[in-house]
Amino acid sequence: MSSTELPESVAATAAGPRVSAVRVAEGERLRSVTLPGLTLNVRHRPSDRTGLPPALYVHGLGGSSQNWSALMPLLEDVVDGEAVDLPGFGDSPPPDDGDYSVTAHARAVIRLLDSAGRGAVHLVGNSLGGAVATRVAAVRPDLVRTLTLISPALPELRAQRGAWPTALLALPGVASLFTRLTRDWTAEQRVRGVLGLCYGDPGRVSDEGFRNAVEEMERRLALPYFWDAMARSARGIVDAYTLGGQHGLWRQAERVLAPTLLVYGGRDQLVSFRMARRASAAFRDSRLLALPDAGHVAMMEYPETVAQAVRELIDGSDDSDGS
Repeated sequence: MSSTELPESVAATAAGPRVSAVRVAEGERLRSVTLPGLTLNVRHRPSDRTGLPPALYVHGLGGSSQNWSALMPLLEDVVDGEAVDLPGFGDSPPPDDGDYSVTAHARAVIRLLDSAGRGAVHLVGNSLGGAVATRVAAVRPDLVRTLTLISPALPELRAQRGAWPTALLALPGVASLFTRLTRDWTAEQRVRGVLGLCYGDPGRVSDEGFRNAVEEMERRLALPYFWDAMARSARGIVDAYTLGGQHGLWRQAERVLAPTLLVYGGRDQLVSFRMARRASAAFRDSRLLALPDAGHVAMMEYPETVAQAVRELIDGSDDSDGS
């Protein structure tokens, strides 16, 4: 394993030619971690305090480590936080084996944590990242101190209507068809569509935040593997939903030992708010934060509220450890 620190103004190199620099917020650093068959971009926000317990943030489908830039500074006094770009997303190139299953993403996270040698982390995941984090916590409890899941992509019998395009994207040939049908869409149009789908109230996005999102969308669309990573990861979610037995996500949720915070939004169009009750019953040591006005990305819409709940989870785990 090798790790390379990158200047704040320079993005890690993805597969193929450099497209444009990945945005780095003030106080953040990027580094590229090279593992066998895998290179991961990691966003780090160094704290002024030393000796803090580590945390790792895992984004959802189509997202990146930038999705955590609002939450990370609110927790930098209690955790040493890092956010990873999953393979094929953000500034991480595709995996050598082309495997975008939930299991493969979980394996990438496990390998990153093992290579870092930082011990058990406070693991935080959103959407696809929530499914990945659930699998990590179930199979490697030694790596997870607490678990926070924000609108986790756990199997639903009746999926939200807003989630249907994700399921369709998983079908062979749909990604290329969609690319052709939407080739005249501007980055601004695409971003407005994403915000309308993911936010409970898109009006909460600032003008600067919108411009940054458009810039990132333009960068991603220029990547030759963008749609392939999206389609294969969507297929990975659908496949994970069909798994039964000990590999099923709900069965693995029941095996999680770490104290768990569940965050659900009442206006989530991708993960149903009604799943909060089932999740609360499945995770043995769980607490629920219900945000009636939030959508799918509560850590971006209501970062202060989510940060406070994470603090309470961490404080509670410290108390139970006797520390």
